[in-house]
Amino acid sequence: MRTTIAALLVSALLPAPSFAAAPAAAPPVPPCCREIQPGTILTDRSVYQLDSEWTSDFGRRIRLGVLSGRPQVVAMFFTHCEYACPILVHDLRRIEQALPPDVRGKVDFLLVTMDHERDTPAVLREYRSLRRLPAERWTLLHGGAEAVRELAAVLGVNYRRDARGQYLHSNLVTLLDSRGEVVRQLTGLNQDITSFVTAIVETASN
Repeated sequence: MRTTIAALLVSALLPAPSFAAAPAAAPPVPPCCREIQPGTILTDRSVYQLDSEWTSDFGRRIRLGVLSGRPQVVAMFFTHCEYACPILVHDLRRIEQALPPDVRGKVDFLLVTMDHERDTPAVLREYRSLRRLPAERWTLLHGGAEAVRELAAVLGVNYRRDARGQYLHSNLVTLLDSRGEVVRQLTGLNQDITSFVTAIVETASN
């Protein structure tokens, strides 16, 4: 009995074994927060020549030029949309999933809200969570009324707000190359995405 008690006392006095905590995985860096790729020359056909300022759903204030260096699949939408926008975003997800895995990691997706009053960065962040849009590939942007009009004009997106606060708008998906030039556009909802996906693969390979 005495031996057992002594052994217990010695055990209690010994230092507890230490277990090194596994290092936490670094959170994914959104496209809007990456370092700007040096040496990218923008032509007068580049969307990235626009000087407007935007705020991402992560609260980062940017100009579109920070997205250069990788192909971008772009759509304009708004979170309160009752019909078209959920389908439009689903179409972008279909495009994303249709890409070969080795290409998917080289392509970014950009959603820009046309509802500058209601779709604040916080609302966009909640939308990202709801739709489970991967932070490492998807950027969601809010901008002022003038910035929205300017970008919509460059992309060829028509929109108009009705009396109910809904937006009547073009359903247009645009592929930009690494310099922000328009490569291809897909018009309408639930369209065949085969040729659009092929264009992305070719663009990402250049």
